[in-house]
Amino acid sequence: MDTTAYNAIGAVAPIPLHGSGDTGKITYYANHRLDHVPQLEKLDPALVEGIRLAALVFPFKVNSYVLDTLIDWEAGEQDPIFRLVFPHPDMLLPEDLASLRRLRNAGDPTLLTAEIMRIRDSMNPHSSNQLTNIPIFDGRHVPGMQHKYQETTLFFAKQGQTCHSYCTFCFRWPQFVKTGADKFEADDGAQMLDYLRTRPDVSDLLMTGGDPMVMTTRRLTAYLEPLLSREFDHIRNIRIGTKAITYNPQRFVTDKDANELLALIARLADAGKHVAVMAHVNHWRELEPEPVHQAIAALRNAGAVLRTQSPVLRHINDDASVWSRMWKDQVELGMVPYYMFMERDTGAHHYFGTGVARALSIYQDASAAVSGICKTARGPVMSAGPGKIHVLGRLSHGGREHFILSFLQARKKEWLNRPFLADYSETARWLDDLTPSGGDNAFFFTHEYQQMMAAGNQAENPAAHAGGSNA
Repeated sequence: MDTTAYNAIGAVAPIPLHGSGDTGKITYYANHRLDHVPQLEKLDPALVEGIRLAALVFPFKVNSYVLDTLIDWEAGEQDPIFRLVFPHPDMLLPEDLASLRRLRNAGDPTLLTAEIMRIRDSMNPHSSNQLTNIPIFDGRHVPGMQHKYQETTLFFAKQGQTCHSYCTFCFRWPQFVKTGADKFEADDGAQMLDYLRTRPDVSDLLMTGGDPMVMTTRRLTAYLEPLLSREFDHIRNIRIGTKAITYNPQRFVTDKDANELLALIARLADAGKHVAVMAHVNHWRELEPEPVHQAIAALRNAGAVLRTQSPVLRHINDDASVWSRMWKDQVELGMVPYYMFMERDTGAHHYFGTGVARALSIYQDASAAVSGICKTARGPVMSAGPGKIHVLGRLSHGGREHFILSFLQARKKEWLNRPFLADYSETARWLDDLTPSGGDNAFFFTHEYQQMMAAGNQAENPAAHAGGSNA
């Protein structure tokens, strides 16, 4: 069984994955084993060749559970789950695809590797100025952490910087392959705990990645159990971002340390911590298998609250009926719909991204098709550099059409709950594509945000500063 996360071109060091215990084996296929995926024999050889080329640039890994259970191989490349895990040649610009094919056929690995790196670095590896979210503690940047919003700190454990299968749209793709950008990862939790001790204003810790659920329970316990001591009473909410519920539900049911994992969650919940499992679910088909139902039930019985989120994705879920069914099924299973995001401006954004107008229409039509109990998902939301910007609706005013926008989260609290307008556009895909209404040259926050970025985001963003007057 292959249990490593590996990218053949410009690879980072292999990271061992947690196995699936004595009750069954899960086989993993990464870039170097792409041709070993048995189901690829069902596909057009030209498509498989295109997948090989795309997988040179984008991270690829899939497991046998996803292959055997979630993908409709009769539908082939039209299947949304297939598009979710297999890099498609159309994710590359035509000229880049042609260049990769030419250099690979020429047989010069040095030139090929250089071209792969060029393409990756052209795809905005760290969108939304993520590197400016790294906090400073005792005069130094804290590795493996982000702190953009005052109440919430993100932690990237090094052992969790892989996934059970990689999503083709993932905005964290630079965590899994070599690019010119730095990675977010921490070797241990000591600095995280030291940092949190100084930040009584932080109430939420988000374990993210990658996927923290690739780690053993022993490793997760080492990171999370110290939060039960009284000095961390201010950490009220522990969030764990994961795709494991639908990519490897056995992790919570039959894995060799599944019971220990559930017991850890129960200890945290019994101690008064709100344990929120942030489940990434992109299509209702992922929720159909019985093992997923068992995993959800096990987590809920342990005391976790499951909240769901996904971006709107062309080729996968850009349809209101998909979202309305997904929300209905999630509520029926005991999950709480949380966010409908816009696809971030990174990676193959040209392939997966939808226009702001299209995403708003999908959200409104999906919301109109469900009962009030399913209307907990906020959307569409752009996780942009200044903050999480909620597209509230469309307004006709002064003979023109406008988007109504507002911050759900922001780098400065003064920006929150202050509706503002942008000119309506059928083509805008991201905040940078929008034009302020009323002839203004900039949105109300733009100048201050630019000053923050110019200053490295340390002096003016209290969420990213510790060890001084804000500690």
